Amino acid sequence: MTILNSPIPRFHLAVPVSDLTAARHFYGEIIRCEQGRSADTWIDWNLSGHQFVTHLAPGRTEQIHNPVDGHNVPVPHFGLILTIPEFQALVDRLRAAGTRFVIEPYLRFEGQPGEQWTMFLHDPAGNALEFKAFADDSQVFAV
Repeated sequence: MTILNSPIPRFHLAVPVSDLTAARHFYGEIIRCEQGRSADTWIDWNLSGHQFVTHLAPGRTEQIHNPVDGHNVPVPHFGLILTIPEFQALVDRLRAAGTRFVIEPYLRFEGQPGEQWTMFLHDPAGNALEFKAFADDSQVFAV
């Protein structure tokens, strides 16, 4: 079996954070990831079936931004593709938590291939996140 034929394609991603308590609150309570194993310097999270790890690593470098659809998108960033109801529920939770958005939730590429709801924000350690939801899921890789 090759990697691309895995019956459950999952990724592992580790990101630096400066405060594990803040990461635990943000990823566990606001984003609602299930917490897995942990130690004094890291926490495993279930990010929709993917192994996402926050590692204690104080000190950050400045991010760059690239223009996309009239917005300055932070690079690097990561996130999830959600359903539209999941996206809207997450927007509600983030707003209730007082989250400051880098790019407010909006409909990108309206009426074009790949039409999607998107939003960008930073976690407490400054890692950029994008969550999106496609109007038509078959358009995820549309050109």
